[in-house]
Amino acid sequence: MSEQTLEATERPPVTMGARLDGELLEVSMGPQHPSTHGVFRMNVTLEGEIVRKLKPVFGYLHRNHEKIGENATYLSSMPYTDRLDYFCSMTNNWAYALSVEKLAGIEVPERAEYLRVILAELTRLQNHASLLGFLLSDMGAWGTPLMYAFREREKILDLFESLSGSRMMCDYMRFGGCRVDADDEWLGRAKKIADLFPKFLGEFEQLILQNEIVIARTQNVGKLSPELAINAGITGPMLRACGVNYDIRKVDGYGFYPR
Repeated sequence: MSEQTLEATERPPVTMGARLDGELLEVSMGPQHPSTHGVFRMNVTLEGEIVRKLKPVFGYLHRNHEKIGENATYLSSMPYTDRLDYFCSMTNNWAYALSVEKLAGIEVPERAEYLRVILAELTRLQNHASLLGFLLSDMGAWGTPLMYAFREREKILDLFESLSGSRMMCDYMRFGGCRVDADDEWLGRAKKIADLFPKFLGEFEQLILQNEIVIARTQNVGKLSPELAINAGITGPMLRACGVNYDIRKVDGYGFYPR
């Protein structure tokens, strides 16, 4: 019997085995989960891997921030914004500072404006890297992707800690500027991270596009049309991924983004 050699491209698509058909299954997900903070409950109707119906149950994240703010000063309210999303304390601080500055007509020095933008973009990098790592982990690609993401996140959190004294709850922004200035050594470290980040993105892109688990569980699943994304209030990179060229930093820029 002669041996037959098959090329890798001749095998059936990996997605063939990922579509499970069967009876509808009712599943209650959350609100408690041992590995996450700040989740909510979802009553889900599943048909295999396809979500046929979903009813979200909100309210578990309510922490009374509004009522607390009624009995706090403008400045003492700043640390509470850290806790709205502990992955994005810098940008939460900034949003609150912008609001008070607009109300009070406070001018922000140029250097502080640039520093705010740098910190906001570093926040986005570590946030989105973590999101991708957790996404792949939840889909079954445990280990390498999440560790790659956390490796880059740690570099940025170290920067935050050296500047503000805290890795996540930074309480860094102040009305009219920032709590402390960044020295040249810190700015050099930030530039090095920014210069090397495209290399990480290239590595991570391979982990995603060459990962059979990711392809099987995401290809042609849960697609959002531009119209549906807009009607559903999708924002940020998820909206742009749907084909809508909209970036609030350019359309309605704040800080130094318009420049």
